[in-house]
Amino acid sequence: MSQLQFAVPTLFGLESVAADELRRLGLADVRAENGRVLCSGGPADIPRINLNLRTGERLLVVLGSFPARDFEALFQGTRALAWEQFIPMGGQFPVKGHCLNSALHAVPACQAIVKKAVAARLGQKYGMETLPETGALYQIQFSIMKDTATLMLDTSGAGLHKRGYRAQGVVAPLRETLAAAMVMLSRYKGRDPLCDPFCGSGTIPIEAALIAKNRAPGLNRSFAAQRWDWLAQKLWLEAADEALDKEFDGQYEIWGGDLDPAAVELARHNARLAEVDELISFEVSDATRFHWGGLYGRIVTNPPYGERIMERREAEELYRAFGTAYNKFPEGWKLYLLSSHTEFERTFGRQADKKRKLYNGMLKCDLFMYGTK
Repeated sequence: MSQLQFAVPTLFGLESVAADELRRLGLADVRAENGRVLCSGGPADIPRINLNLRTGERLLVVLGSFPARDFEALFQGTRALAWEQFIPMGGQFPVKGHCLNSALHAVPACQAIVKKAVAARLGQKYGMETLPETGALYQIQFSIMKDTATLMLDTSGAGLHKRGYRAQGVVAPLRETLAAAMVMLSRYKGRDPLCDPFCGSGTIPIEAALIAKNRAPGLNRSFAAQRWDWLAQKLWLEAADEALDKEFDGQYEIWGGDLDPAAVELARHNARLAEVDELISFEVSDATRFHWGGLYGRIVTNPPYGERIMERREAEELYRAFGTAYNKFPEGWKLYLLSSHTEFERTFGRQADKKRKLYNGMLKCDLFMYGTK
């Protein structure tokens, strides 16, 4: 078990950002595919990736891939894998997964076949007809794409976007992994001011503070693999120590504003939970009158999209007013704004210098970049 294959699912559009993170963590054979990044490493990399990765959704250990055009092939291929090396006698091993462009397309039926095959293998190895499943969780995930099945174990448990600082959110919250990616795509390093005039529950400023401080986003939460027998506890302690050693001390100019006082109060609460409240200023503020001193800085923000018909007009008026406010900023200011609104540039009043396709959940968006020529 010295060398393992890993898969990291990502939101669409973030594959290359997550791949860069994994390379910086020293992972080998990093390659980005649609919706995921593959790489290889050792057992010690399981805690390191879970603790440090900002833009991946979870960390999966890939046990194997094989052709599976029918249920028999799925059963035999699954049974042939060395499950006993990973799942102990009492381990719980529920199954979930998805199928795409394959002869096997009924997910519940595939789940049942995979479960039966793993149980048959483990039952034979442990000499038991019925496995107790009373111990730690070893969540099995399968992916069947173009008639090829891939079987994996989920090391993360709750998705990696759940950092532990946001118990509740406001309407249409931005996923933490996407917020972190937006900040990273703005090339923010903590040296210049960063503002979010539509901060909502504070996710973008909080992720910016974690990035500026170089704080590992997973330090305040737990992971499924912490209870796995074959993964030594000391590896988790060493990974946490390594992460803490890399943190920076400093003062940063990070600001978040929102028109809703309740959202601002929630943002402050979340920042306290994330232990970055001293690095961020939050205040009730109207984005249409937004201004900031200084010759340079960046605005990273996620304004309302106006997905419903009545809201579209309101969103367009908001974009128009915000465009007027942004036009008063010196040339040294850059803007990175996420929106799904097809008429954003027209109503904002300027064509973006660059655009990048991203997805906020299942919603197709663009990251509009200004001042980035």
